[in-house]
Amino acid sequence: MSHDTHEVQYLTLHGHRRAFVKVGQGPALLLLHGLACDHHTWDPVIDALAKRFTVIAPDLLGHGQSAKPRADYSLGGYANGMRDLLTVLGIDKVTVVGHSFGGGVAMQFAYQFPERTERMMLVASGGLGPEVTPAIRAITTPGFHQVMGLMTLPGVRQVNTGALRALAHVPVKATHDLGEVADIVETFKDSDARAAIRHVVSAVVDWRGQIVTMADRAYLTEAMPMCVVWGRDDQVLPVRHASNAAALAPKARIEVIPNAGHFPHKDHPQRFVKILNDFVRSTQPAAYSRARWRALLKNGPVAPVPPAMVVKSMPVA
Repeated sequence: MSHDTHEVQYLTLHGHRRAFVKVGQGPALLLLHGLACDHHTWDPVIDALAKRFTVIAPDLLGHGQSAKPRADYSLGGYANGMRDLLTVLGIDKVTVVGHSFGGGVAMQFAYQFPERTERMMLVASGGLGPEVTPAIRAITTPGFHQVMGLMTLPGVRQVNTGALRALAHVPVKATHDLGEVADIVETFKDSDARAAIRHVVSAVVDWRGQIVTMADRAYLTEAMPMCVVWGRDDQVLPVRHASNAAALAPKARIEVIPNAGHFPHKDHPQRFVKILNDFVRSTQPAAYSRARWRALLKNGPVAPVPPAMVVKSMPVA
């Protein structure tokens, strides 16, 4: 499986530059990366997926090679941006795949644009419970911008990222995702990137944990095939959130991958591609019906929200 860097294309939407990769042919897959990452998170799987699909992997606004303006970094704003990108590319419907924060964007996209969403796959996704690693809660604190500015000064940054990458090779669960964390720290050297990330996190997390949850709207996935993939050793978002998804959306497929952390698509790319291929092959794309959507909305959720989904006060670690 090739890890070549794919050609990055650019479009300007609403005055802001959007970077994206588009490869392959076939039904469309929209791959949405996580917080402070970019389309490169999908490098280990893009070529294998492009054998069967048209793969679109954007850099979300405020990330990667896309613009980092003072702008709307809400989930709704991101979902609108994805709709506009697909519209300009002439792509009508997609299977949307979202990792971590990108899972929250994927859910929001499916909720806002059900007529353009064939299926939804959530990979170690936000929005399925309140708990989140203290490092992400720290981003919302007043001193984050200044402290991270100091930590990412030349020299200091290399020491910090070098230490994280060294720890990542220690074979214990707690260090599983530190190599990716080092990559994220690298991106924070850009003060526009830091400001954008802070806006993003503040929209979905406060000092008690995640504030945006799919719990109140999960019943709408009744009309859409859904798959949830998690790494068993995830240190960022706990694997038990996968069972929250199962309780909220009983028809969803749940795949927990052993010996994988918060980036299961990087830890086990072939297994991930097989899960995604099987999910698409064995499910019919959702056919949007306004009448069915209206009935679902009027009747509301059948299953109660699992207690694990309720945001409780949590100590700041």
